[in-house]
Amino acid sequence: MGTPSISGFTFVRNAITYDFPLRESLLSLMSVCDDVVVVVGRSDDATLELVRSLDDGRLTIVETVWDDSLREGGRVLAQQTDIALSHCRSDWSVYLQADEVLHEDDRERLRDAIHAAHNDSRIDALLVRYLHFYGSYDYLGTGRQWYRQEIRAVRNTGSVVSWGDAQGFRRRAHNDTFEKLRARRTDVRVFHYGWVKPPQVQMVKQRAANRLWHDDDWIAANLPDAEAFDYDSAYQLERYTGTHPAVMKGRVEDSRAWSRAFDPTRLRRKSLAMRITDAIEAMTGWRVAEYRNFIEV
Repeated sequence: MGTPSISGFTFVRNAITYDFPLRESLLSLMSVCDDVVVVVGRSDDATLELVRSLDDGRLTIVETVWDDSLREGGRVLAQQTDIALSHCRSDWSVYLQADEVLHEDDRERLRDAIHAAHNDSRIDALLVRYLHFYGSYDYLGTGRQWYRQEIRAVRNTGSVVSWGDAQGFRRRAHNDTFEKLRARRTDVRVFHYGWVKPPQVQMVKQRAANRLWHDDDWIAANLPDAEAFDYDSAYQLERYTGTHPAVMKGRVEDSRAWSRAFDPTRLRRKSLAMRITDAIEAMTGWRVAEYRNFIEV
């Protein structure tokens, strides 16, 4: 079937206000893809100018206005993802959210996986492994609190849609139902940095993000009236000893001024059920009742 063409796609709003590593995410996408579609929601900061400053002919910018009345289940995130995917014209499309970055060491691994999948009609999508950083660039969130893998490359058939809050994807079937995609596991890593930002910025971001799921009464009752996020919501952390993507070098170095105050021993107490299921996973590698929005092939 030859060498498949590859598009990247993403969406974003207020990347500067919420300290998303957007530039780094886009650069990592462009290192793998032939072209990249960026859906930029109308922002209160210079997000659009940031994307334009990359000045790369492979970038397609689509401007949108978010429907802020969609305050249930993060539906607006899926809507924006679908807009981005609809502008992709390649054989395969690689998806990153604005706080996700690919490592250059996985570049060829991802391309090779797409090439192999392209020639296997059983495969609709590819799974990547997630590294969820929490509190600083030195610690990973581990255990069942964090999803281990998700679809981040899809065969561009025109029937694939973003699912739920844009964490994954499904296929629209002929009877207007939605089917899980047949996905193959890869060793490609996605570095997720959504939980690494200055505590004051994290609190602003959490308040804004929760408005995509909940009404104002819920936010008032469940989010503390504080200026800074406390970084005490993780159940289990482990030290990260590997390298970060090269494009993240500046951010990692700049974070030392605030991340040194992070205390990785301040963990949330696990329930008995969580202690048991995490112990089973540690011993066997099997995660009890793991959410899997795909059919692994």
